[in-house]
Amino acid sequence: MSIHIIIDGYNLIRRSPSLSTLDQQDIQLGREALLNTLSSYKRIKHHMITVVFDGTHAPPLSQHKDRVNGIRIKFSRSGETADTVIKKMAAREREKALVVSSDLDIVNFAASMGAATISSPAFEEKITIAVYMDTKKDEDQNQKGWVPTTKKKGPSRRLSKRKRRNRVKIKKL
Repeated sequence: MSIHIIIDGYNLIRRSPSLSTLDQQDIQLGREALLNTLSSYKRIKHHMITVVFDGTHAPPLSQHKDRVNGIRIKFSRSGETADTVIKKMAAREREKALVVSSDLDIVNFAASMGAATISSPAFEEKITIAVYMDTKKDEDQNQKGWVPTTKKKGPSRRLSKRKRRNRVKIKKL
């Protein structure tokens, strides 16, 4: 089952320490930096990614739908917020979706529709680790030895079915 990652664009940008500084200089710089980061992540993981932005801050003459390096970009229409667009997408995708946002309204709605959720800072950390591990793998391709892992050992506890599904989707990041 493939994952469709639906990202609340400005939420992720403004929660990120590195992207928020660019966003404060120019909103377009923040968007471009986010898309560059996501495109390098997409080259590694090949998940379907959609970034949703509020249309009020859309660049002039932009379409409401666009595609950059395989990443789908959607700007909300006038009178509509990015939150409602994300909610509609989560309702349509259901179990196939992974919603990235720190907005509790979006997170609760997506979870009620069966979609997995992850906070913006946690997703940014996953992206950073994946890109770092990929560059490290290229450098150390011939070296053998200890492989860093986050797998823990010890007694297991069974989580609820919803939390296990959520964990499986997040592990695929």
